[in-house]
Amino acid sequence: MKFRAPSLVVQIFFAMVLGILVGYICFTCNTPNLAVKLELLSDIFLRMIKMVIVPLVFSLLLVGISKAGDIKVVGRIGLKTILYFTFAAFVALSLGLLIVNFFQPGKALDVNSLSQSVPVSIQPKLFNGKDFINNIFPESVVEEMSKNHILPIIVFVLFFALATAAVGKKGEIVIEFFDSVGHIMLKVTNYIMKFAPLAVFGAMAATIGLRGLSVLTGYLKLLSCFYAGLLFFIFVILAGICLFMRINFLRLLSYIREPMLIAFSTSSSEAAMPKVIESLERFGCGNRIISFVIPLGYSFNLDGSIMYMTFATMALAQAYAMPLSIGTQISMLLMLMVTSKGMAGVPRAALIVISGMLDTFHIPAAGLTLLIAVDWIFDMGRATTNVVGNAVATAVISKWEGALQEPSKTKDVTTLKL
Repeated sequence: MKFRAPSLVVQIFFAMVLGILVGYICFTCNTPNLAVKLELLSDIFLRMIKMVIVPLVFSLLLVGISKAGDIKVVGRIGLKTILYFTFAAFVALSLGLLIVNFFQPGKALDVNSLSQSVPVSIQPKLFNGKDFINNIFPESVVEEMSKNHILPIIVFVLFFALATAAVGKKGEIVIEFFDSVGHIMLKVTNYIMKFAPLAVFGAMAATIGLRGLSVLTGYLKLLSCFYAGLLFFIFVILAGICLFMRINFLRLLSYIREPMLIAFSTSSSEAAMPKVIESLERFGCGNRIISFVIPLGYSFNLDGSIMYMTFATMALAQAYAMPLSIGTQISMLLMLMVTSKGMAGVPRAALIVISGMLDTFHIPAAGLTLLIAVDWIFDMGRATTNVVGNAVATAVISKWEGALQEPSKTKDVTTLKL
């Protein structure tokens, strides 16, 4: 009988378990440096993923917009996308507030032993509207590409794609070229994904080897409340949206389970982005919708990260026994609706935004050190929710535009076996 290699999902799962085991052995043997060295595997994988993101986004977005042709069509899709993102962000922020107010997880945190200094890397950075707008419009698209800044690249591609469509036959050569580039980059992504189990093993071994399993116990209530909120958002809010739009939510999850597991195990939704695009194509979402919604989603629709901001800010206020009025919490929600935009690609962006909120509402910023200890655990849930949120957004916009053709159950059985 011919040997059949296990699927990528199975490989990643076993790599995660093995990584935890090796990390725990290193921690108990007091050799954390050995485990930390394994993090190089994860770093290499993430760097390889990042090297394909710009050419992949550029080519897919260019082809998608160019084939749409009519600027009215692009504008209509863009308006629907922004409306959905705004709605999803409001729901995520509101849910974070409701959960933290109901369960009061911040009261379990111990702030007595904290110093009043804040690490330099997460000093408060308040929202600056002028800088945000300037950063959207690139001075040099090549420079923005070198930094993997998605938002300014989208602006450039929007103009470039509309101009390509406007010149007629001369532009068809460019469209065909970048269509081929897009498919080639997806093939490159498939090659890179073969290294995903090694990356997961290295990331888990390094994390557990350095901190040990005991880091989970002191934050059990905080973590439990947040993850319960994420599950509610995914299986009630997002599932309800899919039900309303007559989209098979469970089938969609089955198609994106690989990028979900990659995001969870690497704590990076960006690492899963190329695989999300490929999975949504197989699910039947329109190519031009995928090309438009997914790049925008990674700047404007990070549902898990957005929910964490209200949750964490309020939890720290509870830890310091600082009650915030309903009006103050609503102000916080509205501020986060703005400050959370465009934070993709910024290292530890959620902590930076939260530090700004703490400063604004006079909550001691030293409390952030409590979150840093387990931020990687929060990030695993945030990244996974970001992936699901963007997949649902793409399916919804595709359905809204009449560009969704879900596969049959027979195809599910033949193509999605573990």
